[in-house]
Amino acid sequence: MIKKAFYTFFYLFIVVVIGVIFIDAYISQSTKNLIYKDINKTPKRSVALVLGTAKYVKRGKINYFYKYRIDAAAALFKANKIKAILVSGDNATPYYNEPQRMRKDLIKAGVPKNKIYLDFAGFRTLDSIKRAKAIFGLKKFIIITQRFHLERALFIAKKSGIDAIGFEAKSNPNTIATFKMQLRELLARVKAFLDIYILHTTPKFYGAFEKIYIREYDYDKK
Repeated sequence: MIKKAFYTFFYLFIVVVIGVIFIDAYISQSTKNLIYKDINKTPKRSVALVLGTAKYVKRGKINYFYKYRIDAAAALFKANKIKAILVSGDNATPYYNEPQRMRKDLIKAGVPKNKIYLDFAGFRTLDSIKRAKAIFGLKKFIIITQRFHLERALFIAKKSGIDAIGFEAKSNPNTIATFKMQLRELLARVKAFLDIYILHTTPKFYGAFEKIYIREYDYDKK
């Protein structure tokens, strides 16, 4: 009986591992042609969506994932690759407000305040992507985050009928923080796969439509 239970558990474990590997590879493969790293080669889009994260980590140290996303967004704006920026993140409590903090740092980086729009209900990546279309009316945009996160975001966008491309923000390879994020990403990709194909998950909140007032590039109107 014990032996049978052991083999059942073992085979189930193997199936789960294979499933995780398949989903990880599938998401990476299906989005690899949508990711850009060179600003000069990045196509123009009217708006960039910056996915939020905490500015600080333990002991008040800067979170470089956050810093590099801000740097990437500012660089794209200054290169005239985008005309406006939508920052989307968590605003779960009065004391934690990712979008407000991102806006302040983008302004410090040289982006005009009136070119920055805030999504306060980007509690998770799926919420940020789907709300960009449903609430802010964006059908084409650039997503900015690190590559391990970007592939999942683009997968969600693609399966949600959004014509998105990605700009890869700088990362810190070969660090403990990056390794932890990549492990966490494996589980997040499984969840995203289930959200799209099985659960048909919707954002936690929708709300009223919020127009982004910019003069769009011609191909963004199509």
